[in-house]
Amino acid sequence: MTTFRISEAAAVLGVSADTVRRLVDGGRLAAHRDENGHRLIAGTDLAAYARAQTEADERTGISSARNRLRGIVTEVIRDAVMAQVEIAAGPFRVVSLMSRQAADELGLEPGVMAVAVVKSTNVVVEIPGHARVASQ
Repeated sequence: MTTFRISEAAAVLGVSADTVRRLVDGGRLAAHRDENGHRLIAGTDLAAYARAQTEADERTGISSARNRLRGIVTEVIRDAVMAQVEIAAGPFRVVSLMSRQAADELGLEPGVMAVAVVKSTNVVVEIPGHARVASQ
C-alpha cells in the first residue's frame, strides 16, 4: 500500500503541512504512526479526501467537462485580438489562450478568482521518479 508523509500529502493537496496536521488531528483525514512515530497517510485515504473536496466544489451550471481547477489569475497578456491568461491552481500553473474580447468580458486581471475547466480526450499520466518502461 502506498503511504504519504504529512509533507507529501500537503504537496498533493496543494496546502501546507500544518493544514494536513490539522486535518488529521481533527479526524477529517485518517493517519497512523510508523515505528518511528511519524504520521503516515494511506494513499487510499488521501485519495478519498481529495475526491470529497472536488465533489464539494460548487458548480454554476451543467457541463460535460469534469476537470475543474479553481485558482487565482496571476497574469493576463493581451494583444489586439488574443489574450493569454495564467492561473495558479494550487501548485499547478494553467495557461489559457482566448480572444481578448472573452478576457475583457470576464474581467480577467491578476487577483481575480477563476476556474479553469478542461475537457480533453488526451491526458498523459506519469508516475514521478520512475524510469520509463518500454512496452514489448
